[in-house]
Amino acid sequence: MSFESALGRLLRPVRAGESHLAWKDSRLAARRAFALASPAFEDGGMMPKRSAGSGIGDNLSPPLDWTGVPGDAAELALIVQDPDAPLPRPVTHLIAYGIDPVAGGVEEGALAAGGTGAIQLGRGSFRRVGYQGPRPVAGHGAHRYIFQMFALPRLLHFDSPPDLATVVAAMARAVLARGQLTGRYERP
Repeated sequence: MSFESALGRLLRPVRAGESHLAWKDSRLAARRAFALASPAFEDGGMMPKRSAGSGIGDNLSPPLDWTGVPGDAAELALIVQDPDAPLPRPVTHLIAYGIDPVAGGVEEGALAAGGTGAIQLGRGSFRRVGYQGPRPVAGHGAHRYIFQMFALPRLLHFDSPPDLATVVAAMARAVLARGQLTGRYERP
């Protein structure tokens, strides 16, 4: 057993928890919901290795599909967080906004840093921009990756890649509807 696996097993009971997820912020509540899914994994299922982070997988954001987004939505914002990280708060793996609600989905790899198009990216945990796939501590057990998508009535504008607090504050009390998808990943 490697040192990392031994440490992961020791830290198994330590989890950030769901209470600090963006989804749990009362300012982002919505009365309506829409469906968010991925052809790469079932809700609650294991994510493919190609979606895992650098050094583990190919760090490709999974393809996503959505239906039932309100017609008055101007854009979608997506936040991906890991509430099972052995830290005080969930790790934010992605902040993306400017997503076209009419598109109905994004292709695999579309949420990488340096991508082209209208999708804008924020700074996740550790100041990383763009999709950062799962890299849970080996031996820590399965981690959940919560894909939280928010339909907004207006476009978000930032002068530089925003962090989680800035994005949440900009979306506060303006969410029309939201959808959620959970993927899991584990390193033995």
